[in-house]
Amino acid sequence: MFDKVLIANRGEIALRILRACKEMGIATVAVHSLVDRNLKHVRLADESVCIGPNPSPQSYLNIPALISAMEITDAVAVHPGYGFLAENADFAEQVQKSGFTFIGPDPDVIRLMGDKVSAIAAMKKAGVPTVPGSDGPLPDNSERCLEIAQNIGYPVIIKAAAGGGGRGMRVVESPENLVNAIAVTKSEAQAAFGDGTVYMEKFLQNPRHVEIQVMSDGQGNAIHLGDRDCSLQRRHQKVLEEAPAPGIPDAVRKQVLDSCVQACIDIGYRGAGTFEFLYENERFYFIEMNTRIQVEHPVTEMVTGVDLIKEQIRVCAGEKLSLKQEDIVIRGHAFECRINAEDPQTLFPSPGKVNNFHMPGGLGVRVDSHLYSGYSVPPNYDSMIAKVITYAEDRDTALARMRVALSELVIDGIKTNIPLQEELVRDEAFTKGGVNIHYLEKKLGL
Repeated sequence: MFDKVLIANRGEIALRILRACKEMGIATVAVHSLVDRNLKHVRLADESVCIGPNPSPQSYLNIPALISAMEITDAVAVHPGYGFLAENADFAEQVQKSGFTFIGPDPDVIRLMGDKVSAIAAMKKAGVPTVPGSDGPLPDNSERCLEIAQNIGYPVIIKAAAGGGGRGMRVVESPENLVNAIAVTKSEAQAAFGDGTVYMEKFLQNPRHVEIQVMSDGQGNAIHLGDRDCSLQRRHQKVLEEAPAPGIPDAVRKQVLDSCVQACIDIGYRGAGTFEFLYENERFYFIEMNTRIQVEHPVTEMVTGVDLIKEQIRVCAGEKLSLKQEDIVIRGHAFECRINAEDPQTLFPSPGKVNNFHMPGGLGVRVDSHLYSGYSVPPNYDSMIAKVITYAEDRDTALARMRVALSELVIDGIKTNIPLQEELVRDEAFTKGGVNIHYLEKKLGL
């Protein structure tokens, strides 16, 4: 097991990793930008290192600074959390070349799954269901592209192979607009990602977003930990998640779960990972794989009783999976509401000082947050400041528990999206379960 781990992240996930390390008896190193010197995990870590000014490229994305911080503190491994460098193959490679351990997959696997075209090819080979598409990058031949679209059937969506977070995508309704859409998407992809490769898929009209949590040790052992529904999204950013996904037939669910486990074994995956799918008409369609821990991992932890961060650390330390598939039993239901520092009307970020912070409590209530009274939320980073998670023996009770928890949550001094979350957990369509990925934006008029 590792003696000391450097946490290459900030906010609630950095605190979550620190707590797991402390329980495992692992010393911790916190890195931070100048504005983040008062973060809770920085105060609680065994050591801390300032790695640069406030903008991300000069701090949390500064690979040389992170490697240097590991060297001067004698850390032996780095946990990237999510975001920043968590899925950066070059960072993982530099960590390994410098003699340290990256708590995540091998760089080659990150590259494989980070490129949408190669990822889809690997998933098809493993038997994971995919969206009908171009089976590779689109050629420069316009006539061939029109033929591919005709075979798929309109509407289609043009996607950047190196895209992510909702960027580099364009929906095409008819052949008249196809050639121009491909050219524009290629140009945008080159500018945004340094790679103009694009591919084409069938555009699903009203799908849900369902994802599968996996854990694999890279030694031929892999398990799934059930699914999650993350369909309540705004501008491709998740707002509220739940586990398990409601209303999916057992046979359909089992088939996709088993295929994800096999895919992990086939590609030699190590660590925690998430297969993301669109789900429509009782069919799953692979979108991408996130080669890291997810923001919404707590709902899976609540329904399985498994500490995903600890297991992630163990397998990346070279241990075999401590769990077999038969050990994983999904019990009850869990919800997670992401709390953002933003104006609930305009949705603009709302940084500033938190005058008073009071967390909800009670049976089945969990809050993952780095906030404390007197803390100032900076304007430099993502606006998420807390996650409220509730668990109960059934979906209705877990949802009722969330309503109570949100009513108890107090964050004074800044504006937050608590009013939006309180509205969502009372929404009639969401209460029934199974809303699609367009529901929230239509509700908000976006």
